[in-house]
Amino acid sequence: MLKDNHGRTVNYLRLAVTDRCNLRCFYCMPEQGLNWLDRKELMTYPEMLHICSLLVNMGINKIRITGGEPFVRKDILQFLTALTKLKGLQQIAITTNGVLTAPYIPELKKIGIKSVNLSLDTLDRNRFFSITRRDELPDVLKTLDALLYYNIETKLNAVVMDGKNTEDIIPLVELTKSLPLSVRFIEEMPFNGEADHNPGLQWNHLRILNRIKEQYPDIHNIADPPFSTSNNYHIPGHKGSIGIIAAYTRSFCGTCNRIRITPAGELKTCLYDDGVMNIKDLVRKGLDDNELKTVLLKALDNRAKDGREAEQLRKEKNPVHESMATIGG
Repeated sequence: MLKDNHGRTVNYLRLAVTDRCNLRCFYCMPEQGLNWLDRKELMTYPEMLHICSLLVNMGINKIRITGGEPFVRKDILQFLTALTKLKGLQQIAITTNGVLTAPYIPELKKIGIKSVNLSLDTLDRNRFFSITRRDELPDVLKTLDALLYYNIETKLNAVVMDGKNTEDIIPLVELTKSLPLSVRFIEEMPFNGEADHNPGLQWNHLRILNRIKEQYPDIHNIADPPFSTSNNYHIPGHKGSIGIIAAYTRSFCGTCNRIRITPAGELKTCLYDDGVMNIKDLVRKGLDDNELKTVLLKALDNRAKDGREAEQLRKEKNPVHESMATIGG
C-alpha cells in the first residue's frame, strides 16, 4: 500500500494518453487550440504500460484514462485491453467528451470497462457550440445512450460557468429522475491555457447546491464513497444521484488518493503543482524498476498537504493557467 508523507493512501492514477482534443472548450483551451506535443514527446504505449505495471505493483489499483480526449489517439483500444491484463489492477475508468466514443462502447464493455465519466456541460445545442466551439452535441448524446444501453456506470461531469450554462443546472439534474446517472457539477477552475484569464469563482459548490434546492427542496446528502471528491446527494424518487465537486475551493484535499501523469510523462502529485519529475524521461534514460520505485517513493514523501500549498510551491510563480488537456483532466 502506497502512503504519502501525510499518511494518505495513494491508490489511484489518472493517466493522460494525449494532449490533443477534438473540442475547444473555452474553459480548457484557447480557440486556436494549443501547441500540441510532438510525437516523440508523448509517452509511447509500451512506456505507459511499463509505468502502469510498476505503479500497480507498488499499490495503485485504479487507473483512469484521460486526455485531452483519449479516443483521438490511435490504437487506444489495444492499450486499454493490455491494461486490463495487469494483475492487481482492480478498475480501469475513462473520462471522455463523447464525440468519438459511441462506436467503442461495445468493446469497452467486452474488455471489462465498468465506469465512464462523460463531460457534458449543457443539453442545449446552441450553448454546447458556444462552450465547445464545435457542433458535436448529437454525437455526445449517442455516447450517453450507448453507455446506458450497455449498463456501464456513467457520471456526467458539468463545469458550472457564470453566464454560460447556469440555466442547465436544473435540466441536467432532471436527467437523474429516470436515468441511473450520477450528474456531477464542478466548480470552474483556471486551467484554460491562457495566463491572462482567470474566471474567479462566481458559482461555488454552495451556490450550486442552493440553486438545486430551490427546485428540489427535499434533496438530501447521501454517503460519500471513500476518497470521494464530490459531495453527493439524492432526490427522493429519482433513479440517479447528484454530486458537487469543489474543485476550485479544494475542500477535499485531505483525503486525496490520486496522482497524475501527463501526456509528456510529468508526474503530478497534486492537480495544482507544476510537476515533480518526468517519469518518461527516467524510463528513457534506462533506470531499472528499483530505481524508478525509489524516485516515485521520494516524490510521494514530499507531497504537498493540499492544493493551496502545491500552488505556493510551484517552480513558476505565475498564476495557474495551463490547460487541463496538457495535465490530464
